[in-house]
Amino acid sequence: MLTVHTLTETKNIIAEKFGNLRMSTEIVPLSGLCGRFLAADVISEAFVPEFDRSTVDGFAVKSSDLMGCSESIPVILRKVGESLMGELPKHTLQAGECFYVPTGGALPAGADAMVMIEFVEDFGGGDYGFVKAVAPGANTISKGEDLKPGDTILKIGKQLNAADIGTLAAMGRIEMEVSLPPRVAVLSTGDELTAADQPLTPGKIRDVNSPMLFGAISRLGASGITYPIVPDQKELLRDAIRNALDRADVLLVSGGTSVGARDNLPILIEEMGQVFVHGIAIKPGKPTIIGQIGNKPVIGLPGNPVAAFFIFHLLVKGLLLSMQGGQSEAIANEFILTRAVSSNHGREEVILVKVSDGFAAPVPSKSGLISTVSLADGYMIIPRDTEGLAKGSKVKVFLL
Repeated sequence: MLTVHTLTETKNIIAEKFGNLRMSTEIVPLSGLCGRFLAADVISEAFVPEFDRSTVDGFAVKSSDLMGCSESIPVILRKVGESLMGELPKHTLQAGECFYVPTGGALPAGADAMVMIEFVEDFGGGDYGFVKAVAPGANTISKGEDLKPGDTILKIGKQLNAADIGTLAAMGRIEMEVSLPPRVAVLSTGDELTAADQPLTPGKIRDVNSPMLFGAISRLGASGITYPIVPDQKELLRDAIRNALDRADVLLVSGGTSVGARDNLPILIEEMGQVFVHGIAIKPGKPTIIGQIGNKPVIGLPGNPVAAFFIFHLLVKGLLLSMQGGQSEAIANEFILTRAVSSNHGREEVILVKVSDGFAAPVPSKSGLISTVSLADGYMIIPRDTEGLAKGSKVKVFLL
């Protein structure tokens, strides 16, 4: 008999038991940082850019010189020089002067705006006519506009993306300290399972959970370790758990989590360590196990692929991010429900939806059909004390 906890209670237990688990750190070069989690704040030590730059091809000017100019009444300025790429101009711009600057080039001192070359006419003899006024700062990037010394640009725990790598390169950072990726072992159990690359025989089904979980683990910056399918035999599962924990920081076991005669996982975790949760008041995913062997988290996921997917998303994701110093941010958007949805299970229920133009349409789904998740854009959660939702209800959808 399962003694169920709510989803919130389970999250709190995971935070209490494993919230202080942190991976060691390592120094990684810029080329290997994408997807990794920062182990310290990144603080700028210089101005970026280090000089006032132009964002267009044209002429640097004093904006006050062009007040009131137009095509019928152009302002005439004298060209006094050109900016060379990779060099800072030595001239200081005076009233009545202009200075040619290419895109990305440095502005001369005294200039406060750029005029695009399309709005300038060469009158000959070094004189240029300007037919459009500009505001101070127009078409320029000021010194330090991107970063100034002392600015905290990337915070500890940030999972670095391609833009972050560009920011680090702009700061001259060629390596950073990041958390080591957690090693996550994945065991699928069940006499009915066969590997995805093997032909099916009567009575067998393919192992969906191992490759699915491996993909989900990889997206979180962690390192997945998969093992051969474990038959429903207690001693074989015991040996597999021991071998996996020798190499892994976290163990995920798919299947064998309920209370049937062949569900050995809860017994083994209790014998080898401790079970904190066995049963969550949620559909799908009720026969979930949260435990510990040694100082390592062991999580039993239901064999049902849809349930395993959502329990990973709702619980395991946050744990793996926390171990790397990151945080799981569940951002919900509000949509209008296109049809009524019934629910009377005494537990929270996860409903898959497709979203379009502000509406959320429930996706018909049956237990174990993982393809329905591929068809969905997100999911909503019906509270355990709610007997469904009416058509037209405003619902919060978590996008996948």
